[in-house]
Amino acid sequence: MNEEMKQEYKKIEDKLSEEEFLKRMNEMKKDYADVSFMNEIDIARMIVGEFINEKNAPLSEKKEHTMDKISKMEEGADNLRIKGRVMRVSNPKPFTSRKGKNGKVANVVLADETEEVRVVFWTENIKLLKNIKEGDIVEVDKVTVRDGYRGRKEIHLQPRSTMEKLESDDKLPSYQEEITSIAAIEEDQEVNVIARIIRLPGIRTFDKDGKDGKVASMEIQDETGKITYTLWNKDTELIQELGLQEGDTIKILGAQSRMRNAEISLTHPWVGRIIKGDYDVPEAEETILKIGDAHEVKDVTVMGIVTKIQDTITFERSNGSAGSVKSIEIMDDTGSIRVTLWNNDTNLEINKGDLLKITGGNSEFDEYSPSGYRLNTNWNTSIVINPDSDENLLEVLQEYKKHLEPVKIGRISEMEDEGEEIDVVGRLISINDIREFQREDGTVGQVLSADIADESGVVKISLWDEKAHTNLKLGEAIRIENAKTKLGLYSVDLNVGKTARILNPLKEDMESLPSFEELEEMIYTPKKVDELEEDERNVRIVGRVIDLQDPNEFQRNDGSPGIVRSMEIADDTGAIRASLWDEKAEIPITFGDAMRIENPRITFRNDNLELSIGRNTQIIAAKDKDLEGLPTFEELEKMIYKPCNIEDLNDEDRNIKVTGELSDTFGGRVLSYRCPNCNNRLESVEEEYVCDFCGETSDEPKYLLMLPAKIVDDTGEIRATFFGKQAEKLLGMNTLEVADVITKSADEGAFEDKVEDLNGMHITVIGDVKFDEYNEEIRLNPKKILKFDL
Repeated sequence: MNEEMKQEYKKIEDKLSEEEFLKRMNEMKKDYADVSFMNEIDIARMIVGEFINEKNAPLSEKKEHTMDKISKMEEGADNLRIKGRVMRVSNPKPFTSRKGKNGKVANVVLADETEEVRVVFWTENIKLLKNIKEGDIVEVDKVTVRDGYRGRKEIHLQPRSTMEKLESDDKLPSYQEEITSIAAIEEDQEVNVIARIIRLPGIRTFDKDGKDGKVASMEIQDETGKITYTLWNKDTELIQELGLQEGDTIKILGAQSRMRNAEISLTHPWVGRIIKGDYDVPEAEETILKIGDAHEVKDVTVMGIVTKIQDTITFERSNGSAGSVKSIEIMDDTGSIRVTLWNNDTNLEINKGDLLKITGGNSEFDEYSPSGYRLNTNWNTSIVINPDSDENLLEVLQEYKKHLEPVKIGRISEMEDEGEEIDVVGRLISINDIREFQREDGTVGQVLSADIADESGVVKISLWDEKAHTNLKLGEAIRIENAKTKLGLYSVDLNVGKTARILNPLKEDMESLPSFEELEEMIYTPKKVDELEEDERNVRIVGRVIDLQDPNEFQRNDGSPGIVRSMEIADDTGAIRASLWDEKAEIPITFGDAMRIENPRITFRNDNLELSIGRNTQIIAAKDKDLEGLPTFEELEKMIYKPCNIEDLNDEDRNIKVTGELSDTFGGRVLSYRCPNCNNRLESVEEEYVCDFCGETSDEPKYLLMLPAKIVDDTGEIRATFFGKQAEKLLGMNTLEVADVITKSADEGAFEDKVEDLNGMHITVIGDVKFDEYNEEIRLNPKKILKFDL
């Protein structure tokens, strides 16, 4: 115990042991942990007070030290009784304790014949104020005197404090509630006013010295004029607690007037009070400015329907703080106008088609606005979304709202004007990669193309620059506002640029939008392999995997890594090769799997059609209904892999099954060194590898295993080269094992004998026949070894 605590304990040491005293201290500390004004000395004095009786009275109750008047009360005195007239009662204010618990505090100004004092009521005491008002006489028991704000004396209630309402006392100062008219308010006055709220802007946040603050400035009016009344920080919560709305009448007690920018305004002080009631104040006359009559004028009220919304733009102010601005457009039955929203107002949940009532905006000349004017809001502007207002005007605006609904995608192809702004709702059915381009001024731009669809059709959209980085997912529903039509040679597309918005659909948007699965059935045309055509779009192919290669990594021209995997699929009409790119290359697929492929890119390469399966292609396991009519893997092998004698082979034969014996196998150089970047051949130059194609050097090349040979049957012979997995199968070793042997032996022909032993091997392969222009003969490109044995 410190010295002050010991002095308190000495007062009751004959009644309580020190151990018991300290135990009571610890228990009460826990009980009063969230009472911010209670410290250890206060708690000690409370314990002492329980044991002091008439014979052992506190110092303050001895006749020579009686603190029975406010002027006599001294800091540190406790267990006092105070009597006075209530001159002010504040609205309770919320606070959060150091431990994170919420509480409330209220301030009362109490006066006796000697002076006034602030009396503080905490959470536990506020209930005592339920039936107390200005002018009442009260007696408060068991209070403490503390040093308060700016060194002024304050009276604080404790949890055990009580208060009694008394009858009149002529000795106490009288209370006079003088109401000041707004027109009579002067600078630096404390006034009471009765007025009607004519404008109630939202609560705004600000940063001061690194701390967040709040402010709300309402405009009030009586029969003599109007004035701004400002609430700060926690006091802003009174708007919600009292349920204040525009049109309410209120009485404000203790408002403080001040001069700012040559105008007098009122501020809610620490002991002020707002009382909502039915007071005799004239109804406010409201004049709504027709948008078509806009001219340069301040402090106007307009009402209109939201026809356009742009994304919020953030910026940095000169003092380094962040700001934000947002443009919207509203219209009434006379015209439209651009509205500029700032900071907190940019976060308002405003949607196209909402009705807005804007009070306190400034109509300003704007040469860039179609109407010639814009409505600029400010910190004191009130913005009400979907208000209750003039029924005739609301009815007119509701009619305009019907014309703001999103356009059905099928109608876009009928539009004839370039740059027409429209809204659409649809699902993403394809998404391409971002592409860079260079503008005429030398700057680099980016664009991403995608397709969206609804039940009426499909449209191509182009997302430019920042919009190109929007996180889009195949199949998700999106709402695009302010997209602009782009007239093409055969179609009408949509541009999604800076002024456009990409949003989640509204609830009503989703009511008629089909699911992704339903759209697939509507949009994609089922095709057999032999029906496919180059550059055909929106097709669906179902087939089985009959050939599958391992994924290969590569580097793109921009330095980014990529992955590609080759496979071949077949149905009962034929087979086609497909390339799976990046994340599609990592989809788990095995031989014989039945796959459903939607919206692949169909290209013509190496004299054959191929499928490119990238970001905008959907590839999934075939559904049960897809399997009807699809042959099994074994049946496809018999259908696709036609046995053929070598003498009957022709140029461009594909998926031919050839059986024979190996001969003329060559093992003098079974490894080809490839560039890790572009996969072209490397040349060895002074102990390093150089790529003739991209110019890159490499210490560690990629290896391609290859094994040239002939296949001979009873009818003839044909040259064939086995690459990669096929060569590994013949050698019984993987490529890295082969490379390790060659590196350690420093002998490119280290496998010459092993390869020689393959001569005479009986083998069955599947392959394609190509014409070798250099040797002027046909060759077999083996794709799969079905079986082999010596």
